[in-house]
Amino acid sequence: MNENSKYDVEAIRREFPILEREVNGFPLVYLDSAASAQKPVAVIESQREYLSHFHSNIHRGVHTLATQATEAFEGARETIRSHFNATYTAEIIFTSGTTDGINLVAGTWGRANLKPDSIVVLTRMEHHSNIVPWQILSYEIGFKIEVVELLTDGSLNMKEFMEKMELSPDLVCFTHVSNTLGTINDVKKLTSLAQNAGAIVLIDGAQAAPHIKVDLLDIGCDFYVASAHKMYGPTGIGFLYGRLELLEAMPPWRGGGEMIASVSFEDRTTFNVPPYKFEAGTPNISAVIAFGAAIDWMNKVGIESISMHEQALTRYAHNELLKIPGLKIYGTAKEKAGVVSFLVKGTHPSDLGTLLDQLGIAVRTGHHCTEPLMTKLEIPGTVRASFAAYTTFAEIDALTAGINRAVKMLN
Repeated sequence: MNENSKYDVEAIRREFPILEREVNGFPLVYLDSAASAQKPVAVIESQREYLSHFHSNIHRGVHTLATQATEAFEGARETIRSHFNATYTAEIIFTSGTTDGINLVAGTWGRANLKPDSIVVLTRMEHHSNIVPWQILSYEIGFKIEVVELLTDGSLNMKEFMEKMELSPDLVCFTHVSNTLGTINDVKKLTSLAQNAGAIVLIDGAQAAPHIKVDLLDIGCDFYVASAHKMYGPTGIGFLYGRLELLEAMPPWRGGGEMIASVSFEDRTTFNVPPYKFEAGTPNISAVIAFGAAIDWMNKVGIESISMHEQALTRYAHNELLKIPGLKIYGTAKEKAGVVSFLVKGTHPSDLGTLLDQLGIAVRTGHHCTEPLMTKLEIPGTVRASFAAYTTFAEIDALTAGINRAVKMLN
């Protein structure tokens, strides 16, 4: 079934301690990686090593521990820059995650550049994190938000996207991969069209970064955000990429230590250069180091190999799940990542998810922070199974059997 015959998923699974546990007396079948991926030993050990042997605050100290911690912290920044092919390490700003990164752009670039007559373009498939910050700012400033709708297969309506570009928007924001539908957007094309219309482009890469190789120079966007915990790293850490000239022109985000050049009661306080201008206070040092370790782990396995494995899983899941009477899959775009959202006629997604949990099968239910999408589809939510490097075909078989069993109990 796996078209990548050299991919040893069982060896990979042995690197994830949590996959050895049972839930409700059944082996854990973890199909919720789009919410948060599990962590390999390499990531777990990277945090333990730092906390056990060279914990110290960074940048300020001259002693050995401070030097070691700083080198590991900034080494992780370089790992991220290299992996995503940004030009400068100064373009990589550590945030608490994707949501924090989008709020940073809204609170700095957005507040400084958007005006009452500005237009911001979003899409129907956006996560709340790429909707609500712009709505909050629009209430303050008064600009208009335009929404690009989707086609029936869950792909972006390109005709409507082009029509929105004719409005000369100031900002265009879109997700790289839909967390609900799995749709992979042609972000390079969308970026080019938006920039040709005079817009700044922000891309939500939270669901793309774990699954596909992201090349920021090739895409050409202005801002890109992602979270470590989707990429086998820890929670509470992510990054914002911003083109250096934009970052240099943006006002600070939060005030405090590290983000200043000098502070004075008598004279005007001056601010540090990027990325430090946007990193006030002591950061989540161990998480940053572990983020670097997670990327190293992904590259050791091979992002292309992971992607091929997940694509094969997705095709198999579509084929097997559609054999279940009354099951409908939402999101059938040709270009799709390892996410399958579905409903079974006559069942509520939360009831189905609860019964699957009793069988040790972890899925996500609800609107997946895409409530405007669910409203448009006229459904209360979906059951979402999402895949990762460690997912097996046998787990999809377990899901299929579990759904059949649960549906019989509910009907």
